[in-house]
Amino acid sequence: MSDFTHFNEQGRARMVDISEKGETERTATAASSIQLTKEIYEKIASNTMKKGDVLAVAQVAGIMAAKNTSDWIPMCHPLQLKGTDISFNWKIAGGIYELQIEVSVKTKGATGVEMEALTAASATALTIYDMCKALDKGMIIGQTYLVAKTGGKSGDYLRDAKEDDSESK
Repeated sequence: MSDFTHFNEQGRARMVDISEKGETERTATAASSIQLTKEIYEKIASNTMKKGDVLAVAQVAGIMAAKNTSDWIPMCHPLQLKGTDISFNWKIAGGIYELQIEVSVKTKGATGVEMEALTAASATALTIYDMCKALDKGMIIGQTYLVAKTGGKSGDYLRDAKEDDSESK
């Protein structure tokens, strides 16, 4: 069991002890997306959804999710985040309306912020779904994945564009 950091000597779940790890600057960027109808796209773009400004609410939800990741994911350490930024980009092609979500999270600490970025991306997409579901329950939340991370013992990671190409086939 010693190869698995989240299990103790008895094979039971544990939170990893990071007290001996040095503090470094750490960043993570994650992405998600949601496909929706032209009607929903137009209402979001013109800010005429009955529930309010969809992107503003989703952005706040994503930031709150990043700050509270340890409440959602059992083995995550509570972190003091130094910054969280969420951006949106519309991709419209072939009658498909897709809102792409990108989340960047930063901290200075003994453990990374990948889970915070991924949780924020997921919560942002889910909030968009929630605010728009009265118009269409057929929206599709797309793949959520780590784009990049910096800092820490495992070093930097940058998602290879080839990974995205092979997944879309």
